[in-house]
Amino acid sequence: MAEVVGVRFKEVGKIYYFDPTDIKFEQDEMVIVETARGVECGQIASTNHDVADEEIVHPLKKIIRKATKADIKRLEANRELEKKALEICEKKVLEHNLDMKLVNVEYTFDNSKLLFYFTADGRVDFRALVKDLASVFKTRIELRQIGVRDEAKMLGGLGVCGRPFCCSSFLGDFQPVSIKMAKDQGLSLSPVKISGTCGRLMCCLKYEEEAYLDLIKNTPKYGAIVKTPLGKGRVVEVSLVTGTLKVHMDNTPEEAAPQVFKVKEVKLLKDGFTKKISKEEAEDLKNLE
Repeated sequence: MAEVVGVRFKEVGKIYYFDPTDIKFEQDEMVIVETARGVECGQIASTNHDVADEEIVHPLKKIIRKATKADIKRLEANRELEKKALEICEKKVLEHNLDMKLVNVEYTFDNSKLLFYFTADGRVDFRALVKDLASVFKTRIELRQIGVRDEAKMLGGLGVCGRPFCCSSFLGDFQPVSIKMAKDQGLSLSPVKISGTCGRLMCCLKYEEEAYLDLIKNTPKYGAIVKTPLGKGRVVEVSLVTGTLKVHMDNTPEEAAPQVFKVKEVKLLKDGFTKKISKEEAEDLKNLE
């Protein structure tokens, strides 16, 4: 076990562990730390606590000191410099006729490096741009290509639910989301209905997956043969949330309306199957994950 504190460098970013060097830190306190990018100013996201050694990336870097008022002013000054740097870089991108979209700019705390984040459909040869930017800003320049999920996290916005993006409001890391989750939850597999503003599968599909998997274990599938209070029949529709089944009774005509039963009212005689995705649907969905 080792004593650590968790430090976050972005408002809703990943939490990194640091050695508190026997100092007790308070929640949301600003600190100066040494990182792989250089000296940075971060915020305490989790106070002093013990974690298992296997959860730590060794060697564990130490916190240099608590941030001073001068450090906070410098951080604010860097934010203003970043705005100007973004405007300059956008002009330079147009001058070099590069097919890329600038998303965000970050100065390291000690101004030793300037990072530009961008999106692009393919690879971009930005070597000439880097040289041009280095001559303007007189510091190390790094251009980093990011994906559409990272872009949404940096820029923020409102999701289809009307709430701020999960990724920019509380998700520190992106959770893996798959088409299977949408299938498990009985959702329409239309890309428009299951993708977020970023164009990828909605992160919220992950939240209720465990509950749906538990319901699936105890619910007959589509096409299952079941025994009901009215006789034997075949399941033609499943509603996991309400816990009900629509069953076409064997003793009724084919065109007759199905009967509705609660899952607890039926006995499974022969299980059904999970509906497969057609080749056309799979083609439409392959780029969403």
